[in-house]
Amino acid sequence: MKKIAIIGPIHKDGWAVFTKLNFDVFEITNLSRENLIKQLKDIDGIALRTANLDSNIMKECPKLKIVSRHGVGYDNVDTSYLNKNKLALAVTGTSNAVSVAEHVLTMFLYLSKNIHLSDALTKNGDFDKKTTLPNFFELFQKNILIMGFGRIGQAVTKRCLGFECNVYVYDPFVNEKTIEENNCKKIDFLKGIEIADFITIHMPLSKETKNLIAIEELKIMKKNCILINTARGGIINEEDLLWALTNDEIRAAGLDVFTTEPPSKNNPLLKLDNILLSPHNAALTLECRRRMAIETAENIAFYLEDKKKLNKKNIVNRKIIGL
Repeated sequence: MKKIAIIGPIHKDGWAVFTKLNFDVFEITNLSRENLIKQLKDIDGIALRTANLDSNIMKECPKLKIVSRHGVGYDNVDTSYLNKNKLALAVTGTSNAVSVAEHVLTMFLYLSKNIHLSDALTKNGDFDKKTTLPNFFELFQKNILIMGFGRIGQAVTKRCLGFECNVYVYDPFVNEKTIEENNCKKIDFLKGIEIADFITIHMPLSKETKNLIAIEELKIMKKNCILINTARGGIINEEDLLWALTNDEIRAAGLDVFTTEPPSKNNPLLKLDNILLSPHNAALTLECRRRMAIETAENIAFYLEDKKKLNKKNIVNRKIIGL
């Protein structure tokens, strides 16, 4: 019988995938390294939420064959160890695009319309003082820069095109034809951030993308630019972002992710009026939690039992493991 560990809670429909196959499945809530080493000794697969899974833990798992992330990022997993030992790493590549895309558009609209100020003014009985509100703006025909053109970036694109925006894409790994087929224009990084009214990031955190947007890049942006990051903290330098927001170098920012999570209560970004923050929950709609749980479980179940049903695109290191 295959034994599966679920590290962190997932939707019950994910559990159902395992129980239907009579897998021995259990949940781990104590995420300390000591407990993980103790609990994971004889497992075949791991469904992983946000806990860190390093080589010191995995080397104590001699039967391990696959780690399936409940999401698309995998910076909390030691990929070098997995690749070296030909262990599969899976992500939920088809589950969260819609939820994250809607979150991005929510941030676009909230920050461009100053919705909170209009709401407060009306509730305070100051309806007739609406002319005192700061200017707010449309998305119509604005320049949108999509940084990263995977499933999420493409989902954001579809919604921006619905607002009749001019959508530009920066992604060195996607060819121009693919971008143009999606009614967008390929653009280089510096030109893109220079002309954009709205920028949204959908790239993994890596050596190449860490601090990709820092003080010099922020200086290039339009004064009315709105910058959104729902990808990974660290792609935007937070200290430089603070400088840009407090000095009106850009109009506003929206962050769902932070360099350190949770952010310190003393993080000065938390005190700004021209930033919208959320607790890394862009993908956690009810519908998406269900989809991610099922896909997380199916990655493991199909990899172990029936590879014909497996979505091989979900296996990050499929070439390395010979899939």
